[in-house]
Amino acid sequence: MKQLIYFGLEQAKSCVFPVIIFLTLAMTKIIEVPFISRSDLILLVCLGTQVLMVMFKRETLDEVKVIAIFHLIGLALELYKVHMGSWSYPEKAFTKVWGVPLYSGFMYASVASYMCQVWRRLELKLTNWPSTWIVSILSMAIYLNLFTHHFIYDFRWFLKLFTLLIFYRTFVYFTVNKRTYRMPLVLSFVLIGFFIWIAENIATFFGAWQYPDQQQQWTMVHISKISSWLLLVIVSFLIVALLKHLKENQSQFKQREKSKETNETNETNEIYER
Repeated sequence: MKQLIYFGLEQAKSCVFPVIIFLTLAMTKIIEVPFISRSDLILLVCLGTQVLMVMFKRETLDEVKVIAIFHLIGLALELYKVHMGSWSYPEKAFTKVWGVPLYSGFMYASVASYMCQVWRRLELKLTNWPSTWIVSILSMAIYLNLFTHHFIYDFRWFLKLFTLLIFYRTFVYFTVNKRTYRMPLVLSFVLIGFFIWIAENIATFFGAWQYPDQQQQWTMVHISKISSWLLLVIVSFLIVALLKHLKENQSQFKQREKSKETNETNETNEIYER
């Protein structure tokens, strides 16, 4: 139980960005701020939160770059899905583009923020990671399917099966209070997807966006949406993991180069001394 409490605290610390977004959604639903629309205010809070997290070193500049990528990925998906009528943002706003408020990208970015934070806090390490090219193809296929399933067959179940086949041997190791545990990576995808589905119910309850069946009154988001979030979590995790992997390789390369230079310098000094 003690370890579980430590684990919960580290998870909570990693969720600062999502929690601030939810609190903002809740407060702006209850309290109307004059002279500014709700969506514009939420965007300002998100931007201010991002700046403060960097200033107080809760996030590194490298993590901000990853979050920015997810903001753009999420915004592109939002523009498309709103255009296709999958959901809508009925409230008026100055910072609204083609029916999509710009703060919506931060909701995807907050997932990336959580992943970057928890990766660092729990010292995540992966074993039996598949080839980079396979992971890249899977990520692109999952993301494209979110767009193409409106016109052609929905391949989400094939993509889930493919994910299971690729990652069935991959485990994630995480450290809690100096004790290391391991979990199948696929199970972590399912758990994160489930908790995002819960978060989605909270967000729609506070009017962040609306599904077609929520226009008259709020209803619980259908449980099948977990599968959509599961796929998006996989894409998010794979992009973060790939960037971490590339950074580690870059760091190892620099260390090898530095070691090589040091050895050459030592050899030169030995020759000079002789």
